[in-house]
Amino acid sequence: MSLYPQERLYQEMAFLAYYLHWSNEALMALDHWERRRWCREVSAINKKLSGDNNKTFEFR
Repeated sequence: MSLYPQERLYQEMAFLAYYLHWSNEALMALDHWERRRWCREVSAINKKLSGDNNKTFEFR
């Protein structure tokens, strides 16, 4: 079993906190897949509204 990289967790949390203004507690309550889903949704909205790919959260 491998652990999710801590740096990646903080990147996702910072992205969601910035755009959704959610608290640390709310973000930590999300499971891994739900957090990633929210990142994809926010990225899709930003891309559609701005046409700027720099405002997306891409998964590698």
